[in-house]
Amino acid sequence: MFSKEESRQLRQEFWTNFGKSFPRKWILYDTKTKGFSFKFHFDTKSALVALDVESDLETRINLWEKLLSLKTILKEDYISEAVFEEEYYLENGKEISRIYIPLDKKVSIHNKNTWQDVMVFFNTYMDKFETFFNDFEDILKD
Repeated sequence: MFSKEESRQLRQEFWTNFGKSFPRKWILYDTKTKGFSFKFHFDTKSALVALDVESDLETRINLWEKLLSLKTILKEDYISEAVFEEEYYLENGKEISRIYIPLDKKVSIHNKNTWQDVMVFFNTYMDKFETFFNDFEDILKD
């Protein structure tokens, strides 16, 4: 078991190492589309890369419909394993829409032996999400 401080230090070390191992500027929140962002998630049980739609309901529905119209393209040409969830609940209870790809392997941010697998996974799948976004940015922003 790790103390809060030890856990914080491990998390910080992971993200620092990830940045050094795969130095690049990710889009993440800088999509220039309100309520549309990319996220890395890594905790003590899992890792995933996500495309989140979290905005007012009208904007969220509009963006989600555009994403659904591109679902076949996303799954056939970019990320076949992508999971679409129109109603996804965050730990804080907030409802968003999310497209994500989970790492299908037991990992933990507290276990340094799993870090390299997560880093490669993050780099691979965030790159695919960003390529998809860049290719269809005009449709998603309209």
